[in-house]
Amino acid sequence: MLGDLTEGFTWIDVGDKAIRTLAVYGALLLLLRLAGRRQIGQLSTFDFVVTLLLSNVVQNASIGPDNSLIGGLVGAGILIAVNFAVAYFVWHNPRMERDLRGTSRTLVRDGHPNEDALRRELITRSELNAALRRQGYRGLDAVEEVVLEPEGTLDVVPREQMTIEDVVRRLDEIEVLLRRRI
Repeated sequence: MLGDLTEGFTWIDVGDKAIRTLAVYGALLLLLRLAGRRQIGQLSTFDFVVTLLLSNVVQNASIGPDNSLIGGLVGAGILIAVNFAVAYFVWHNPRMERDLRGTSRTLVRDGHPNEDALRRELITRSELNAALRRQGYRGLDAVEEVVLEPEGTLDVVPREQMTIEDVVRRLDEIEVLLRRRI
């Protein structure tokens, strides 16, 4: 039985797997960084299909022709270790964090969409409105500011909602100002 689990695996291949996994990890990190910042909840159908296919496409590039359980676990272990090392390094180097993760981008300010930012992020107005609705907002009129964070989440600052008391108080203030002018 153990032979079935290790068939095709040799410990000599571990170095090769490490180099392959590092190369694939680096290439995917760069490609995904260049591709944009959509999170899984905001993926279009096309983005989702590409994400699913990526794992299949890079599998053999990572572990080579080795289809053994041990080979797959070694590849997974290397991938997790590399990811931890990158996260640790990025945490200690703010410039590297900015370079790898990117910076936040304001998509809406004062309730008005920033068309240049939307275009750079390849986000349509309908996608933006759908994302706002998923977060409980009724569109651009309900928000003051929307920021796209480096990990792809939207940080939304809602417009202040006036209560009846706020309206009455404001009308009283206006009435006082008008009486002073008369």
